[in-house]
Amino acid sequence: MLVRVLAEDKLKISFNLISCGLGNNGGSTTIIRSANTLHELGHEVTIVDSGKNKHTWNDIKCNHLIIKDLSSFPFGDAVIATGFRTVESTLELDDNCGKKYHWIRLLENHICNEKELINVFKAPTIKIVNSICLQRKLLEYNEPSIIIRPGYDFDEIYPLNIRKKNEAMILGGLYNEGSKRANKRTEWIFNVYDYLKNQGQNVKLYMFGSDGTPSKKIDKYLKDPPIIQKNELFNQVDIWLAPSSLEGLHIAPAEAMLTECACVGTDADQSGTEDYLINCETGLVSSNTFNSFINHVEALMNNKKARQQFGKDGREKVKSLGDRKDNMRKLVHFLEG
Repeated sequence: MLVRVLAEDKLKISFNLISCGLGNNGGSTTIIRSANTLHELGHEVTIVDSGKNKHTWNDIKCNHLIIKDLSSFPFGDAVIATGFRTVESTLELDDNCGKKYHWIRLLENHICNEKELINVFKAPTIKIVNSICLQRKLLEYNEPSIIIRPGYDFDEIYPLNIRKKNEAMILGGLYNEGSKRANKRTEWIFNVYDYLKNQGQNVKLYMFGSDGTPSKKIDKYLKDPPIIQKNELFNQVDIWLAPSSLEGLHIAPAEAMLTECACVGTDADQSGTEDYLINCETGLVSSNTFNSFINHVEALMNNKKARQQFGKDGREKVKSLGDRKDNMRKLVHFLEG
C-alpha cells in the first residue's frame, strides 16, 4: 500500500464520525476544515457519518458519506477516529479501510469514566494528539503519540488596528453553559467582570459562543458569529480571558492572540494553551486558582506596554505553529510513514 501511495502521491483518508456526528462546535470545525484542507491538497477524503450534518458554520468540500453499517465504510489508506465514541467502530473495520489512527483532541471525560478513558487510550490505534498537554496525559498511561495541530486561518483572523480606539478596558471571553461545559469556567469570566465593576473600573465584557445566550447582562454577546464578526470582536478586546481547565488545543485564545490581543490563562494541567501562551513572554499564566487569575488580569490592565508587547509576541508565536495547509502536510507525511 505504501508503494502505491508514494507513486500516486495521493492518500485515501476517512474521518470516522459514526455515533459522534457534526454540530456547531470547535471540534466539528476542526474536523471539517482539516478534511477540506486535505481535499484541497489533492487527497481523497471522506467524512463518514451515521447521521445528518448539523454543522452550519462551514461547508463540507470533501465527501460526506452517511452509512447504516460498517460494511459500507470506504476502503482507503487511513481511517481516523475523531472521538472516543468512534474508536470502537474504527477497530471493527476491515483492514482494507486503512491503517487505524485516533486523533485525540480532548479528554472526553464528560462522556467517559476513568476506566473507559484508559480503555480508549490502550486501544490498538496509532495516537495523534493536538497539544502538549494531551501528549503528556497519554504518557501517564505509557502511550506514545505525535502532536499534529489543525493549524490556523491567518487570512481570516488578523489585526484590524481598532483596539486603540477603546475608551473602556474591554475584556473578552468564550461563553459556554451547561454541566458538561463546567470545565470551561465561564463563571470565572463573569466574576472577574463583576469584581472589577464593583471596584469602580471602567470595563466592558464582550463574549461569543454557541451554547444559548447569557442570562447575565454583559456589554456585547455574539451567538454563532460569522468569521468576519468574530475577527472584529477579537480586535476590539484588550484582554482575552482563558480560564478553561479541560481543553486539547484551546482555539479561541490563540485566535484572539492572532489579532494582537493580550491573553491571561492558567496553569491547569489541561488548559490547552501552553502550546502558545508562555508566561511573561506571550501573555500571562496564573496559578490554577481564581484569586491568582484575577490578580494577573488586574496586573495586565495596569500595564499598557505589556499588553501591546504580549499582543505582538503572542501573534508571532501562534503564527509559528503554522496554518492549516502546513499542519495537514505534516499529517500526510506521518500517515505515509
